Amino acid sequence: MVITSSSGKDRTVRDGTGQDRMAQASFDIDAPRWDQSTFMGRLKHFFNITDCRTALLPDAKLDEAKVLVESCRAGTVPPGTTEEQLHYAKKLYDSAFHPDTGDRMNLIGRMSFQVPGGMAITGFMLQFYRTVPAVVFWQWVNQSFNALVNYTNRNAASPITPRQIGVAYVTATSTALATAVGLNLYTKKAPPLVARWVPFAAVAAANCVNIPMMRQQEILTGIAVTDENGNKLGHSRRAAAKGITQVVISRVTMAAPGMIILPIIMQRLEKYKFMQRITFLHGPMQVMMVGVFLIFMVPAACSLFPQRCSMAVSSLEPELRNSIISQYGEGVRYVYFNKGL
Repeated sequence: MVITSSSGKDRTVRDGTGQDRMAQASFDIDAPRWDQSTFMGRLKHFFNITDCRTALLPDAKLDEAKVLVESCRAGTVPPGTTEEQLHYAKKLYDSAFHPDTGDRMNLIGRMSFQVPGGMAITGFMLQFYRTVPAVVFWQWVNQSFNALVNYTNRNAASPITPRQIGVAYVTATSTALATAVGLNLYTKKAPPLVARWVPFAAVAAANCVNIPMMRQQEILTGIAVTDENGNKLGHSRRAAAKGITQVVISRVTMAAPGMIILPIIMQRLEKYKFMQRITFLHGPMQVMMVGVFLIFMVPAACSLFPQRCSMAVSSLEPELRNSIISQYGEGVRYVYFNKGL
């Protein structure tokens, strides 16, 4: 049996009986296409799976990709399937299905929806920052969106109850509103540019609350850790704290350039008479400019830290560390876990 490579040449692999078997035997669909130990390798990976065009595809197309990925894992790839088709199927699979459960994620919570969803909400937060009702509404919309994204991209090995989800949502939203409204009132007499930065301060503060609260179960009970071969070793609260901290940093970094630089741009543009004549277009303009920032910042922020996070056994909780050493001695020096996004 043959599989056609991306170069157009058929590759065959023969077993001991002389019969053709799938070239899939030498094609590991779960192996990273780019080196995930480097920032550039991760950047290429996340540019691939955060492609917002994949958010427009119907569920049937995504399900077809999942079937092809699972067939490849089982070594039963349909004859004539090219490597490029397999890579594209894996791209769709990674963009739409949860890495822990394999379930299709809701559209709004996917990282591939971060650009269209984030650009609309952030653009209007930056535009409507002057009045308290507008600040309250757009911060509420943003935190509702963030809560769904955080829940969708959590480490699914640690389940969270509906009550915990509700508490996380209310807490994060309250934090964002209190920060935004408080700073909005405090900066009434401050330079105009300072007031334009209030939405970012609120978003950063809320992220520091929203993500840990939405993933509190991981902090309370620990996150599943494995050895380099994927063998489960136990649950670690310290690993959960490390992963969640990295996600918080990534999310704040993702929002920072657009929400800090764009206000400076708009502040200068609004001094021109032609901009003063088209105030009704300021909102749409900011939405589009935020989109430009997010196209680059979503994959860049996701690439700051490896998705498969590692931690030295010596840094784990004493009980888990002792358990691993008693079973494996010095054979296991690092544990690995999915930090979420």
